[in-house]
Amino acid sequence: MENQFFVDSEYLSQKALERKHRLETDPTSRKDHMEYLPGMEQIDSDICSKVMGQMNSYDYSVYTAKDVKAALEHETCSLDDFKALLSPAAEPFLEQMAQKARLITSRHFGNTVYLFTPLYIANYCENYCVYCGFNCYNHISRMKLSMEQIEKEMKVIADSGMEEILILTGESRSQSDVKYIGEACKLARKYFRMVGLEIYPVNTDEYRYLHECGADYVTVFQETYDTDKYETLHLLGHKRVWPYRFDAQERALMGGMRGVAFSALLGLADFRKDALASALHVYYLQRKYPYAEMSLSCPRLRPIINNDKINPLDVHERQLCQIICAYRIFLPFVGITVSSRESAEFRNGIVKIAATKISAGVSTGIGDHESKYSGTETEEAQGDEQFEIDDGRSLETMYQDMEGAGLQPVLNDYLYV
Repeated sequence: MENQFFVDSEYLSQKALERKHRLETDPTSRKDHMEYLPGMEQIDSDICSKVMGQMNSYDYSVYTAKDVKAALEHETCSLDDFKALLSPAAEPFLEQMAQKARLITSRHFGNTVYLFTPLYIANYCENYCVYCGFNCYNHISRMKLSMEQIEKEMKVIADSGMEEILILTGESRSQSDVKYIGEACKLARKYFRMVGLEIYPVNTDEYRYLHECGADYVTVFQETYDTDKYETLHLLGHKRVWPYRFDAQERALMGGMRGVAFSALLGLADFRKDALASALHVYYLQRKYPYAEMSLSCPRLRPIINNDKINPLDVHERQLCQIICAYRIFLPFVGITVSSRESAEFRNGIVKIAATKISAGVSTGIGDHESKYSGTETEEAQGDEQFEIDDGRSLETMYQDMEGAGLQPVLNDYLYV
């Protein structure tokens, strides 16, 4: 295929480097990022127009302290209240926001915090996303686990006590096709009560197949809802098609998935508008599919290998806390995940306020859970990580830390009958 560049042990060819340069410097050499490619399913949905209409008209500079105070006093958070809580005018009210968010979280989730771990089974990718460590032009060690290796990794993780796993791949259909991912789901069902997927977007029938193989929910990062910024960051591959990615969660629900998760990668564009769009994506789908479980992730950009192509916009911890508290006040029943991209100190604090789910025993590399969990190096090759994590605590340590803080760690709350 024309769009595949897999870098294993050799550097990119001169021809590939020339094409990479053209993609970076000549916009006319790129495919239209709003145009579907052959084989991509188009669904009839008005969710995108609703979300984008609200985001594009959002002027957070017009909100005042009076608007924020009113929003905090209202029993139910309206859309306009939510916009006020995301605005710069709300920054001096962070303590009040945190107090309200904590009360809402306690009311709907008690003092529970859910734990899971991600398992990367492949890091091949056919996309050129300039901020991502897996991008097809980045010279890293590439690896795809065999089913035997996947089961070995899963057994190591399950033996630690973990009951929920999130399976991830790089975005490469040729190296990690739907059947391969489905077989991984079947293995995961042997060891875990909950199986999530974070893979490239697929069509409804393919989501249905993956659900039949054992997947419970699907996570898709839109990265940024700013279509113009998106175009400059995603230069090659299927991921470049913005609308196909936007509709991924709805296709997953149409395919029978029990739940879906959403996120923008905060720092790629205007984080306030991206936070608004992420929440509204949930808000409108929640009303269309009221039976589905929905959650939000709140990742910030992290350092990656060999990357100097993007200057991230600053999103500080106080601003991240503001976003998470605003999410909770606006969407009381939605799960909120804070990943190991953040520090242990931040995660310990935010689960007492608004977050309901965190990862533990995390590795973003390929095939290294055995060495991570045993503390010894294995002889098997390993694939490079997608990004650097900040909080590397094990499940055991995380569990103890949550209990020590008066929280109730939960590994699973589903019974299959």
